[in-house]
Amino acid sequence: MRRSEFLRAVDAEFGARASSLVSDLVLNQLAGRTAAEALEAGVPPRDIWLALCVEADVPLERRHGAGRLEPRRR
Repeated sequence: MRRSEFLRAVDAEFGARASSLVSDLVLNQLAGRTAAEALEAGVPPRDIWLALCVEADVPLERRHGAGRLEPRRR
């Protein structure tokens, strides 16, 4: 997962709350960092996404493949 895919996934899942969750929610799985702090520290976006999903109780079926764009048609 790329950073852009992470940001799309967070926006799609959390809507108006997305930016505050990224900057304010402490993620226990990431040593007490917020998602923004973890991104700055170089933590892979996929790891951050999964930790955010755990903290926010996102159902398993909405965690995988989130943030990906559909392949281009030729």
